[in-house]
Amino acid sequence: MPAGAGRLTPTTARPRRCLCGRHYSSAMSSPSATSPASASSAQVGGLRSVAANGVDFALLEAGPADGPLALCLHGFPDTAHTYRHLLPALAGAGYHAVAPFSRGYAPTSLATDGAYQLGALVADAGALHDLLGGDGDAVLVGHDWGAMTAYAAAAHRPDAWRRVVAMAVPPAQASAQTLFTYEQLRRSFYIFLFQTPLADLVLQMPDVAFLERLWGDWSPGYDATEDVAHVQASLADPAHLMAAVGYYRAMFDATLHLDTYAEAQAAAATPPPQPLLYLHGEDDGCFGLDPATDVLGQLAPGSRYERIAGAGHFLHLEHPGRVGDMILEFLRA
Repeated sequence: MPAGAGRLTPTTARPRRCLCGRHYSSAMSSPSATSPASASSAQVGGLRSVAANGVDFALLEAGPADGPLALCLHGFPDTAHTYRHLLPALAGAGYHAVAPFSRGYAPTSLATDGAYQLGALVADAGALHDLLGGDGDAVLVGHDWGAMTAYAAAAHRPDAWRRVVAMAVPPAQASAQTLFTYEQLRRSFYIFLFQTPLADLVLQMPDVAFLERLWGDWSPGYDATEDVAHVQASLADPAHLMAAVGYYRAMFDATLHLDTYAEAQAAAATPPPQPLLYLHGEDDGCFGLDPATDVLGQLAPGSRYERIAGAGHFLHLEHPGRVGDMILEFLRA
């Protein structure tokens, strides 16, 4: 773990099972040794498993079980551990902070329905909201794919989420202003690679170090050793690795969409009606956002847009204190 970051330690608020080890599988193992939590008095529990929307989700969580739900959604190539700094901060503010491993990312199970479209992720967020006791005071936090899910989930069920925080992928209308520029097409090469059978080969070639290189390109100067290890453990099984690729294939292939998720999928075209905080690193090597882009014009009243100097794509890991303070300040409003 980076210097200054506390270990994730289990609470005793409720029974849970711990999923340990570098190569995750569906098997449950006994709890690992623990150590004191970070500077906040909050603690983050060991992983536990819950069933929602036909998927067995592994969760990291912190804070009081009866606090308002803060559901934190990760992206690619990442895991729920990306919120190891934010979960204790949210818990310290009284939230029941929960970060699930997304469908297909071990130790969460593969999707039993085979769906990895955005609508399925939106349905997952709604199912987890209900299962975890969320109400109208719940908030959504999303990074990368988690951001895209948060936009659509908030629009799909506006009464379920009070406020939304999104990072690293701007709202659809703002993204469209950048997406088809040469610079962004170059940054997005991996999306097009993932549409081909080459992805199945390249991603599993150790000499290519594809995932490590993405982290290095997207957040220059950040030491992603710990994060890459978590991703490699999560996607070590080829079936889980191809599930992560499946998110991208479903972006362009409507034959991979299920009618079950049609309504949730359609919600992505509607801007979320809640106040939203959008954060973007100025040095983001994954998605370049022109400072002149009118992000706020795409968002509901009461929203905020902040560019984080000296930060790349994984801004919440590069500057956890600064980003965490911005998020907590916004959620208090």
